[in-house]
Amino acid sequence: MQKRSIAEILAGAAVLAAAAVFLVFAVTNSGRGGMAAGGLTLSARFDRIDGLAPGADVRIAGVRVGSVVDQRIDPQSFLAILTLRIDGRLRLPDDSSAEIASEGLLGGRFVSLVPGGSERILADGGQITITQSAISLESLLGRFIFSMTGAQGGGEGQPAPAAPRR
Repeated sequence: MQKRSIAEILAGAAVLAAAAVFLVFAVTNSGRGGMAAGGLTLSARFDRIDGLAPGADVRIAGVRVGSVVDQRIDPQSFLAILTLRIDGRLRLPDDSSAEIASEGLLGGRFVSLVPGGSERILADGGQITITQSAISLESLLGRFIFSMTGAQGGGEGQPAPAAPRR
């Protein structure tokens, strides 16, 4: 009985060690870990950030360069304020823009940065002032459906033409 208990404890310890190794591997290779020291913290204001959460990617030309670290609402303007942490080696011009993009029809959202052409560089704590908010797929779909039903019904506010009598 004693040998079996020691064998079970050793097997359990080996399973836990393997799980810890997989967890460390997943965190370091998922791109969700913290950015290297010396990262640049920027903020940007958006009308809407539908579906974007802290931890979402920040990308330039499709390459992950950082992540969203915080989101809050400005109580005066009611705009969403995102705090972004990007690679400190990047020197973004101060006229760079940020837009909330989607990975696909059903994919997640991310912040896409488009570098500008200015000679001045954004400093740590700087703000990206040129932004494009998330496009609501539901709103676009609703407008499309409304426009199609309006076109079939003879236009907005007008009744559909009567069927010819036989």
